[in-house]
Amino acid sequence: MAHLKILTGADEGKIIPLESDRVVFGRHPSCAVILEDGAVSRQHAQIVQLHGSYYVKDLRSRNGTQVNESDVTEPTLLQESDIIRVCEYTYSFHCDSSNSDQSGDTAYAKPPSSYPGEIGATANIDVPITGDEGDSDDDSERSSIISRIDARSGSGVRLSVKPEVKLRAILEIGKYLGNVLNIDEVLPSILDALFRIFSQADQAFVLLKDEDHVEAQVRACRNRRTDDDSMSVSRTIVNRAMKSGEAILSADASEDSRFVSSESLAGLQIRSMMCAPLITQSGERLGVIQITTFDLRSRFDEDDLDLLVNIATQCSLAIENANMHLTLLKRRDIERDLEIAMQVQIGFLPHKCPDVKDYEFADFYEAAQHVGGDYYDYIELPDGRIAVTVADVAGKGVPAALLMARLYSAARYHLLTRTSPAEAMSGLNSEISTSGLGHRFITCAMAVLDPVKHEIVLVSAGHLPPISRDLDGNIEQIDGDDTGLPLGIIADQSFVQSVHPLKRGDTWLLYTDGVTEAMKPSREIYGSKRLQAFVKSGPLEVDALIKAIVDDVTLFAGGHAQSDDLCMVGFQRVP
Repeated sequence: MAHLKILTGADEGKIIPLESDRVVFGRHPSCAVILEDGAVSRQHAQIVQLHGSYYVKDLRSRNGTQVNESDVTEPTLLQESDIIRVCEYTYSFHCDSSNSDQSGDTAYAKPPSSYPGEIGATANIDVPITGDEGDSDDDSERSSIISRIDARSGSGVRLSVKPEVKLRAILEIGKYLGNVLNIDEVLPSILDALFRIFSQADQAFVLLKDEDHVEAQVRACRNRRTDDDSMSVSRTIVNRAMKSGEAILSADASEDSRFVSSESLAGLQIRSMMCAPLITQSGERLGVIQITTFDLRSRFDEDDLDLLVNIATQCSLAIENANMHLTLLKRRDIERDLEIAMQVQIGFLPHKCPDVKDYEFADFYEAAQHVGGDYYDYIELPDGRIAVTVADVAGKGVPAALLMARLYSAARYHLLTRTSPAEAMSGLNSEISTSGLGHRFITCAMAVLDPVKHEIVLVSAGHLPPISRDLDGNIEQIDGDDTGLPLGIIADQSFVQSVHPLKRGDTWLLYTDGVTEAMKPSREIYGSKRLQAFVKSGPLEVDALIKAIVDDVTLFAGGHAQSDDLCMVGFQRVP
């Protein structure tokens, strides 16, 4: 099995087996390899296995990924003993464990976000359920109940009763349930074990609470006789056991005045019945196990009830574990889908900056969640101009990301088919307003660069004003009366564009509010004035400037969780 050996960083010398097809490195808790370093991006890099070969890919991290000291700009095939660097962490790659020293301990990556196979909810079984809800607690009534045990605390369990039989039965059902985590397999296994332990049983069922129904539903049942598919359940008995938390033993349930109104009992002529509630350690009622016999010569006794309570306790734990496992799988499925959505969204963003004579470009993007609503793009127009677009969809997460995907294609279409940036913004606004996407709005800025005339045509739909800096360090915030309303508010609004010349050394920065609204634990925000001051004194090169801003925002936040997506695009006319 291929693996990585940690050369520098935490757990130096340990081995990371590459057990899944995709291993992600980064700061986010969902990553397989979590690197707790502010210089590391939330999802920094990944190693992907494809047809037996392993490739490393940088996930648009701000500080990059290196293989053998060379920057990874595209998926790079890994060879034996290649050195991978993620900021201050380095790893050596090995294709076969037999070819490298594995004297160190193993540091396992987190398991992948998916499991083979699909596990779904168990379908409810269509069994008629009848019974009188008006059961009575008056012991003076004619009753065949010969024993009751409080199943809530186990205090009524008599450990002295046939300990060898009890131990053998517990081991038996433990063998059935020990390795089962699928609820569809747990329930039949419970019934199989009950029929092996209680040889006189004719019918048994497990009834569980269901979030889709007010009352509990039969989830598994079994008849001793394979030619008999009849099964009927008394709601009266079930409700009594669940409400009281007591296991019930009835010598002849069909003659019990407590349950005489139950047509199911009268029809089946049940001669002996045990019903035990399934209760978690926290006291939650999951449902009941009920087991019956029609043979008066083989009626259940108090020892049987005592044993069933013990079995019900173990079954409750198995069902609770199966439910927790199913919840975990569903959560991991969601995380897997979000990881895929993140990769799709990254695919929408530009893979490289424009190559324009006398100009330099740089950008940075990081979503607050797996996916985000910030957007930027470089669009090359037919006449050689470059349109730089930045937008911020209201909200975060999947809904914002879906609208961002719509914005990506719509912005390109309107910029390529309209005669001016202002008309393109108007067309984009009209499409967003009439698309039935709800009451979400989008702030957007378009800066169309003419590298021949050395000028910028700017149009804004309620977006934060760009910041410009000249060679002397003078700062200007490009705002004014020309800023329109955000997209999606008024369908027929018009937008006004403005023209700005670019001198040698001039630098422009477009950004979203995830930068200015970054927050300290004390709730203080980064703010536009701090950003302008940093741009004024920051590095001259645009790429270094953006990286320095990201570092300053991260330092300012002081470990406070990122509350909004971060997006910046900068360009500069070379001095």
